[in-house]
Amino acid sequence: MSRPLTKIAPVIRLLFFILMISYSALAQQRPLLTEDVDIIEPGMVRAQIGSEFLQDQHYALSGLKGDLTRLGIIDLAFGLAPNVQFEVEGTIRDFLSINSRSKALIPLDIPPDAVNASDVGDFTLATKIKLRNESRRFPAVGFRFGVQLPNTNQARGLGTNSMNFFATALLGKRLFSNRLNIFANLGLGILDAPLERFSQNDVLLYGLAGIFKLNNRINLVGEVHGRYSTRVAAAGTEDIAQARLGMQLFAAGLRFDLAGVKGLTNFSPRSGIVLGLTKDIKAFTPVR
Repeated sequence: MSRPLTKIAPVIRLLFFILMISYSALAQQRPLLTEDVDIIEPGMVRAQIGSEFLQDQHYALSGLKGDLTRLGIIDLAFGLAPNVQFEVEGTIRDFLSINSRSKALIPLDIPPDAVNASDVGDFTLATKIKLRNESRRFPAVGFRFGVQLPNTNQARGLGTNSMNFFATALLGKRLFSNRLNIFANLGLGILDAPLERFSQNDVLLYGLAGIFKLNNRINLVGEVHGRYSTRVAAAGTEDIAQARLGMQLFAAGLRFDLAGVKGLTNFSPRSGIVLGLTKDIKAFTPVR
């Protein structure tokens, strides 16, 4: 059952708003979710780790709602070639402080009087390919595809325990003498429908982000990122979207990041904060 695209008009307007206020350096992504077009150097490993503290996170399948703490959000990117990057990302542990419960659509392994729930997060394997460098007039173009593994236990109430595929086109352009980097993602997600056998839900994936180099140590960052479900009855694959606004700080050979989060749909967190750090490591010599 399809929904008219006019439903996402407010999100489109907010995308352009973020584009105007987002204030880059090569592939400097955390704390953003939108994927940059740039590839890290061959032989380099970019190690990123962070945490998120999110308020009023709602899970449609389990009916749980509360404050979510995500610890150990890991992202490892391996530069394999000048235009190819392999990525592994996921969360070591999610903890939900349960504030309210509605009717669960699946059986749960959580006591009725439980005030907390926890589970490992899903991990993703992905490959990013840069197809075209940017020119004076045209943006850089890339492509990213991957699979989300079913690491979660749906009975714990914080995941769907399903395998999902995604593919997105990437665009990026630098402006104002390379001080402003804007990049966008648009693609397709093929998600298992948790409540229907042999069924799937196709969702539109989107993101628009900007990074502005304030000085040699500080970048300002902002984005809107999410997915739009093509089905009305889509528990577990429903619309999710959030805006992020924050900064990156370079110090002691590391990049620290901090951002505020604002949820844009009913099943996104109301608000939150994310923080983390990034380190680039020369790890191996690519095979020639």
